[in-house]
Amino acid sequence: MQISEIKNLLRNYGIKPSKGKGQNFLINQNVIKKIIDAADLKKEDCVLEIGPGFGILTEELIKTCQKVLTVELDKNLVFFIRKKFKNAKNLEILESDILKIKNEEIVKLLNCQNVGYKVVANLPYAITKPIIKKFLTYKPKPKEMVILVQKEVAQKIAAKPGELSLLALSIQLYGQIEIIDYVAKSNFYPQPKVDSAILKIKLWPQFFAPEIIKFLGKKGKFDEKKFWQIVKFGYSSPRKQLQNNLAAGLKLSKNEVKKALKLANLNEKIRAQELTLQNWVFLYSYFMV
Repeated sequence: MQISEIKNLLRNYGIKPSKGKGQNFLINQNVIKKIIDAADLKKEDCVLEIGPGFGILTEELIKTCQKVLTVELDKNLVFFIRKKFKNAKNLEILESDILKIKNEEIVKLLNCQNVGYKVVANLPYAITKPIIKKFLTYKPKPKEMVILVQKEVAQKIAAKPGELSLLALSIQLYGQIEIIDYVAKSNFYPQPKVDSAILKIKLWPQFFAPEIIKFLGKKGKFDEKKFWQIVKFGYSSPRKQLQNNLAAGLKLSKNEVKKALKLANLNEKIRAQELTLQNWVFLYSYFMV
C-alpha cells in the first residue's frame, strides 16, 4: 500500500492518526510477508489480530486461516474494515478495546476451543507490554504470538543473562523468544520515531519454561506468586549486588544469602540481571519452598 493510498483513505474516512493510540500504519508488503511466514499459518489455524489498521495484514490472514478475529478500537477504521471485507466469511470484526476482552471470550468468538489460537498483529506501541502480559499470564493462552513491536522492546525481551531485565524474565518464563527481523521506521505512515522488530513468542506447551517443569517434577509444586516475589526482591535495586537486595527483601542476614549463592555456584557479587532463569528457580526453591 502506497503512502498516497493511505492519505486518501485517511481523508475519505475522516481518520486522523492518533499518537495516543499508536496508529502508525504498515505500508510495506514485504514486511507483511515476513510476519505471515513467521506465524507458520495452517488452514486449521485460528488467529487474533489486534489493531488491523487498513487491513493489509488482515487480507493475508484470511487467505489461509480457518477463522480470524480482528479487534479495533477506532470506529472509523472499523467502518472501513467492515466495508472492505464484507464478503469474508472467515473474518469477524470486533469494535472494542482488546485489554477489556477476556481471553475466554476471544476463544469463544474464534470457536477454537479444540485447536487453540495464535496472535498475529502490528501492535500499537502504547499497549505492547499490557497485551503481552495479558496473553502470557491469563488463560486460555495462545499457542504463539508474532507481533510487530518497538525494536528496543524486542531487544529487551530477547536479552540474555548479563542484560536480563525483569521484563525479559517475565516473558521468557512463559515462552521461547525469537527476533525474526528488524523493520525500519520508513515502512510506516505516519513514520514513528523509532524502528520496529518482528518478535515471535512461542509459548511453552506446558505453560512454563523447561526449567520450571523440571523443578515441578522434583518438587511437585510451583507458586508463581512466590516466585515473582523473590525475583522482584532481587531486582529491587538493579545496581546493587543481589545478596543485598535479597537480604533486605527476605529479611535475612547476608551470610544466609551468600550460602544460597554459593550452593547455586554464583559469585557473591553477582547482580540480578546476570542470573539465568534456572538460577532464579534454584533460589526460589531454596528460600521459598
